[in-house]
Amino acid sequence: EKEMMFQDQLAEKVRPFIDLIDDMRSIGIDKELPLPTIAVVGDQSSGKSSVLETLSGVALPRGTGIVTRCPLLLQLCNDRTVKWEAVISYGGKVVEFDEPSEVVRHVEHAQNVLAGKGVGICEDLITLKITSSTVCDLSLIDLPGITRVAVKGQPDDIGAHIKNLILKFIKNKRTIILVVVPCNVDIATTEALKMAQEMDPEGTRTLAILTKPDLIDPGAEKNVLEIVHNRVIFLNMGYVIVKCRGQKQIDENMSITHSNQTPNVYLFSLHQVHTGKHVVWYLLTCCLFAPGQKYLPHISEKIKEQLVEVKHLLSQIEDGPPLEPAEKRQYLIQVSTSFTFSSFSFANFLFLVHQVVDEYDQKHRGTELPGFSNYRVFQHVVQKLVAKLKIPAMTTLQKIRGNISLPPCIQDSLLKARIGEQFEMEMLVYTQDEIFNKHLPKEEKAEGSDHNTRSKYPGLLKSYYEIVVQRLADQVPMLIHYFILKESAKIVCSEMLDLLHRDDTDIILQEDSEIGQYRAKLQAQADRLLLANDKISSL
Repeated sequence: EKEMMFQDQLAEKVRPFIDLIDDMRSIGIDKELPLPTIAVVGDQSSGKSSVLETLSGVALPRGTGIVTRCPLLLQLCNDRTVKWEAVISYGGKVVEFDEPSEVVRHVEHAQNVLAGKGVGICEDLITLKITSSTVCDLSLIDLPGITRVAVKGQPDDIGAHIKNLILKFIKNKRTIILVVVPCNVDIATTEALKMAQEMDPEGTRTLAILTKPDLIDPGAEKNVLEIVHNRVIFLNMGYVIVKCRGQKQIDENMSITHSNQTPNVYLFSLHQVHTGKHVVWYLLTCCLFAPGQKYLPHISEKIKEQLVEVKHLLSQIEDGPPLEPAEKRQYLIQVSTSFTFSSFSFANFLFLVHQVVDEYDQKHRGTELPGFSNYRVFQHVVQKLVAKLKIPAMTTLQKIRGNISLPPCIQDSLLKARIGEQFEMEMLVYTQDEIFNKHLPKEEKAEGSDHNTRSKYPGLLKSYYEIVVQRLADQVPMLIHYFILKESAKIVCSEMLDLLHRDDTDIILQEDSEIGQYRAKLQAQADRLLLANDKISSL
């Protein structure tokens, strides 16, 4: 009774911490930060699944070869008000059930969905949450058993694939490595313990479970005791002997509950050793909980740092369409309204056009020529100068067109034709006398007609050229504005209004670009970090 009370007190402290870690893993924080974890590692046929059965109280897939083909996160939640219920989730699918006998079927189906039918493996995680009055509060990840030889249907390098998958979990310095080793083998030769030593050379985060004590050869008990007493391979967390159901007991349909209640007589008569599932639970809980509590402030600090960084990256990217379907239609209305308003706004556009035109005006105006003897020569020179302005005008059009995010349309060709017509008209030398006289220098007006007319031609040509440049500087921007913005805006706005009445809004606003994918990735990361930060704060 005292032992039960102690376990209840410990569970009361540990449960919120375990729930927090499980919640953060479920929202994907393990992609951003290493989380405290218990990973179960063992060679094939080491009794790994049997240990998990003993801890969870339910049968898991058994057999020869690779039985665990995907990482299995086993979440055990003690609740005295619940007889037994489970939830399995994988690949976005969630299934609830309340029969312990259904566990094997659901786990095997999940593995077939993720890894395919056969003997292949997959890195995708399967989560099995069991809530019951008979389980201890604990969460651990069962990994595929280590194999050395590929069987039929497996790639030749299956052993390397499994090792890489295991290393992915146990290299995390916050991971407790639960190594399962049979009592009747030389532990120095087991691949699981070798991998644990590589990742944890000091043995500070490795706990070994010795299985199959009933198979110890007579006379070999002392060797096992040397191991248990940490005299062969030192592990700071030590060794625990766990007796699970054997094949004979399975064939006789002995329940896991009954098996757990069977006295462990092995080695008891020789020396006092750590045995049983409660010892495993106690050691794992203490070793996970104590360091984890110290690590929580570090996790919180890292989450806040990453959140600031992600928000900064998001601020440098323009907002895209909303992800929620209900918000997409409203977004489309806002875009249409904004476009309609901006397309008919003169200020920014005229500033852009005049800025570009002034640039070309400075380059191509102000040509000085010698005097001419008659009007025909004057006209010829004007036409040549006007023709030279056509290329800068068309270049200006292309430059402005490149700054306006409108799709090519029929208005583009009409605009080019109208600008061409404008230059054809400028080939006809004409302006009203009153306007021309306003552009003449004062000294030339004062000299009158008696002065040598030939000497006036440079000034006259310059004055008329200024009139031509001014007309083009006015007409070309006006033509561009009319055809590219006003007329095109009418067409596009009409089309956009039609979009509001269509049923394929999701497809219309689907952002198929690298920047969109990058934004979505950052936003998902920010959401995960915000949620994790809230959960840590609430704890």
